[in-house]
Amino acid sequence: MSDDRIYNFNAGPAALPFEVLKEIQEAFLNYSGSGMSIAEISHRSKWFDDVINDAIARTKRLLKLSEKFHVLFVQGGASMQFCMIPMNLLMERDTADYVNTGTWSTKAIEEAEILGKEINIVASSEDKNFSYIPKDISFNNNAVYAHITSNNTIKGTQWDAFPDTGGIPLIADMSSDIMCRPFDVDKFGLIYAGAQKNIGPAGVCMVIIREDMLKRVPDTLSSMLKYTTYVAKNSMYNTPPCFAIYTLQLVMKWLEDHIGGLENMEAINRKKARLLYDTIDSSDFYNGTAETDSRSLMNVTFRLPNEVLEKQFIEQGVENGLGGLKGHRSVGGCRASIYNATPLAAIEALTDFMKEFKKKNG
Repeated sequence: MSDDRIYNFNAGPAALPFEVLKEIQEAFLNYSGSGMSIAEISHRSKWFDDVINDAIARTKRLLKLSEKFHVLFVQGGASMQFCMIPMNLLMERDTADYVNTGTWSTKAIEEAEILGKEINIVASSEDKNFSYIPKDISFNNNAVYAHITSNNTIKGTQWDAFPDTGGIPLIADMSSDIMCRPFDVDKFGLIYAGAQKNIGPAGVCMVIIREDMLKRVPDTLSSMLKYTTYVAKNSMYNTPPCFAIYTLQLVMKWLEDHIGGLENMEAINRKKARLLYDTIDSSDFYNGTAETDSRSLMNVTFRLPNEVLEKQFIEQGVENGLGGLKGHRSVGGCRASIYNATPLAAIEALTDFMKEFKKKNG
């Protein structure tokens, strides 16, 4: 890695694989012999057809998606999906179940309510400040779908195992942990993920939708708000975020060819998370904020004895080449986002710094 780069623990936009950044740098001025930058080529060109189709093919291979799933690229981030999902899937008198595990779940619930949709909050961890993932949830058998947020970036919690919905299509916001591990996709009717945390830069949201869910999409919706439009036009009804999709394609290539698939990625992620959590747990100086059985592999949240020390920790972290350790503004504290692209060396450097900081201030 270049000597002038720091270890990036930002929650999003977040670290990209160094190999991907190098490939972008080398091809940026003249993409694939076109004489143009990837940021200049037409989305109607064969060059971009190859980019978007390869991104889709690699996504399908990595997640082992059958032909009944469509991979779409939508602008507006995951936040746009908070309203697109109920607009497309909930008709009059339909209901949906939502599980509230924190900020992003709350926002998804609020957007469905703004639209006047009938939803049920079937479980929530608000009683303990969203520090855990609810268990033993009873879903309504007449619900059109059940919505969860797979990983909570702010509170540092993650679903270790996805809930049994009794056959109701599961919908998940996987913005911060998609591609961090393999999982059974067949129980999902729709998955969405803003790219800027774990699979690419800001500007594009990946949507994976099952064929049967498309039958619910009403004709009366505006074209740009219908999933069927994106399926019919291969996400190119209008000009898509070409550069963001190109970078995402390179991240899929990195995961498939460099890492060797999601099983290997999970093993690396668990090793990184274990090292960091062990450092926290072995000391009474650092205190993890998520309950042990709900801890995230992607966002490790913790507190120090007081806010003065937390401020010093964050500032001195930057001085030591460790950026992005400040907790979300809504909760304070510290947070290390250790997404796929964050190398083991970054966690080793962070834990060494944590031990040294404790020695000096504990």
